[in-house]
Order: sequence, then C-alpha cells, then structure tokens
Amino acid sequence: MTVDTNRTLVPQRALGGQGLVVSAQGLGCMGMTNFATPADRREALATIDHAIELGVTLFDTADVYGPFTNEELVGEALKRRRDEVVIATKFGNVRDASAPHGRRVDGRPEYVREAVDASLRRLDVDVIDLCYQHRVDPEVPIEETVGALAALVGAGKVRYIGLSEAGPQTIRRAHAVHPVSAIQSEWSLWSRDIEDGVVPVARELGIGLVPYSPLGRGALTGAYRSIDDVPEQRRANPRFQRGAFEANLELVRRVEAVAANRGLTAGQVALAWLQAQGPDVVPIPGTRRRTFLEENVSALAVELDPEELTQLDALAAQVTGARARSYAGINREAPPLPS
Repeated sequence: MTVDTNRTLVPQRALGGQGLVVSAQGLGCMGMTNFATPADRREALATIDHAIELGVTLFDTADVYGPFTNEELVGEALKRRRDEVVIATKFGNVRDASAPHGRRVDGRPEYVREAVDASLRRLDVDVIDLCYQHRVDPEVPIEETVGALAALVGAGKVRYIGLSEAGPQTIRRAHAVHPVSAIQSEWSLWSRDIEDGVVPVARELGIGLVPYSPLGRGALTGAYRSIDDVPEQRRANPRFQRGAFEANLELVRRVEAVAANRGLTAGQVALAWLQAQGPDVVPIPGTRRRTFLEENVSALAVELDPEELTQLDALAAQVTGARARSYAGINREAPPLPS
C-alpha cells in the first residue's frame, strides 16, 4: 500500500479534554539524532517536511535525545510551519553526553523550570504545545512536579501537559493538580503492560494515549531476522537477548503471515492493531526516512477484521522476556507527599 500524496490521509483526534487536537498518528523524531546512530540531517529534515505534507501534525522529541540536538533539529524543521504543527517534548530523564548509557531522573520544580526554558530556546519557540515529564522521579512527589508545570501553563510557556511511563495512581494524583492531556507509554503487540492499569485510568479521566515504540522497537517490522541484525544498543533489552529473541521471532513471523494475506507489511499490521484499540490512541512511530514514513501513514487506512484482531491478541500474549532494561522511572509510582 502506498500513500496518495495528493490528499491527506491523517485524520485528527483529541488528546485529553482540554482542547489539544493532533493527527491520528504522530512522528517520533528520536532516531534522527542520537548517540549510537549517525544522522542524515538532510533526510531527517525532508522526512519531517513530508510528514506535514501527508497531514501529520504531532512531532515528538525530548531534551535527552542527542542529548539536546534533537530539539534543535525539530525546531529548525518546523520553524516555517509552526502554526500547522503540535510540538511535544519531554524533560526529566537526564543524560550525560560523556556517558551515553548513564541517566538520572529529576522532577524537582526548579529543574522543571530550567528544563522548559532550555527546551524553548533549543526549539526556538515561544510555547511548548505538549510537555511531558519523561520519567517519574522516585524522590519527588508528583504534585510538586505537576505544580511546576501548571505554573508554566499559567505563564504561557506550556499549553498542555503529559506524563510518560507513569503508574496509574501517579496519573490520578497528577490529574488532580492539573489536567493531564496525554500519557506516553510503550504499547504495541510487543508490549501490552499498560493495558491492565494505565489504559483504564487514562480513559476514566479522559486522558489521551500516545504509544511510543508501536513497532516493538523495530522487531514488528520484520527487520531483524537473526540476533545479529539487532542493533547493539538494543541487545541489553531482555526480549532481544539470545533465547528470548528466537522465541519472539516466531511471533513476528505470524504477524507477517497476517500481513501477507492482506498485501501489507508486518509493520502496517502492527500499527493497524494499535489504532484499533480506540479513538483516543495516537501512536508515534519513529523513522528518519520518507519511505518508512509513507508506509507508516498508510497503516491509518487499514481496518483489521474481528478475526484478525483476535488472532493478533492471542499472539501478543506469547512475548518472551521482560519489557525493557530496569532503570529508574519505568512504570514507577511517585513517592507520597510528606506528611
């Protein structure tokens, strides 16, 4: 399936109940600049521009990507089209350029203010449309972090706020301080952890869902035929380690079989399955290339039938290995307020 570039294929969806409206599929920009991946700046800029032409309006970045250089690239790419797009960025997952695999989490109000001001400068914008706390700080009550974000909304520096990888009770507490418009968490046929807790709470509160890694960190595209194909930076993930990877490859082959019956790619089937989970779901598949962008956007026109959805649901229950490396902030609940 190819994209007809003469018409917009991307419908609009509301995220949350505060007025934020975005394209039904966004573009994750992380891979356009990162530690381990050489950047093709020209193609990255062209991909962002082409995404706008196709009707994509939501562009996702973070200060930690690069670090810092991703926001600069996204800001440059969107500067001429600022009124047509929604820029989402994140703070709080602090990374040191001299130690690429080290990170810490910071949700202190003073850091929130500093980080947002720095992101505004790098993006070269007056206001951030959607600002997420990237990971929950295990030392700072969520009320303090979200209180700082609420003050930034009042100051006109942020329009809407979100949380990434927060637990259900943290989401409730945050939403009580200031309405949360979006929850960004990993969600795909490869990773369904949030369905039992996060998704029901988000829907109860009227919060939109923004799945990242909707293609299973690349696995669901069929790009990795053996463990040797897996990029080095992903091999620490338990699902890509020897033994688990071979078991999970069988799941990918079965997704490919569903795709072959429909004349689709495995990635398109994976995205179509996620899109079918509800009108409040806005995946942000990441790519640096226009060809893959077109393939991903084409998935919005795919409707899986009930039998296909049931078959895929059953496959997703068979994933082997833990979701990700264990580091601070994954699925963490915020500490309580001091008594």
